[in-house]
Amino acid sequence: MSLPDTGKMAPAFKLLNQDGEAVALKDFKGKKHVVLYFYPKALTPGCTVQACGIRDNLAEFESLDTVVLGVSPDPVKKLQSFIDKKELNFPLLSDEDHAVADKYGSWGLKKFMGREYMGLIRQTFIIDKQGKLVHIMSKVRTKTHHDDVLNWIRENLNA
Repeated sequence: MSLPDTGKMAPAFKLLNQDGEAVALKDFKGKKHVVLYFYPKALTPGCTVQACGIRDNLAEFESLDTVVLGVSPDPVKKLQSFIDKKELNFPLLSDEDHAVADKYGSWGLKKFMGREYMGLIRQTFIIDKQGKLVHIMSKVRTKTHHDDVLNWIRENLNA
């Protein structure tokens, strides 16, 4: 698992959102900054806290010309359920074969309760309007994720 290089173009992707519609990184080029965050599994406690923090602060992201995209290996149907149950107001993308997570170095060996397995690693990537990867957050705290990302964007992209 290796992370992409900051300062270079972010790895391209095209995934289905919760409505089964294709969303590609190039859709936002020249228009919006992109926060691409990888989370392990919809409707789990940590992932719910993280998503609800973004939901509750989406207007602030939008005021900074930023779109937020959540990516998990969940199927499209489960993403729609997550959005409905938690009233999420931003797109979730399905990466069932973890091909995009692989490109971003977000699929790898995890440990839980003494067990090792391959899974999605919670990370966030900030991509500027030109499609360049400008920041990687490898240590993500679910409770403060939204504030951490907003503060970084305010200080570095909209100064």
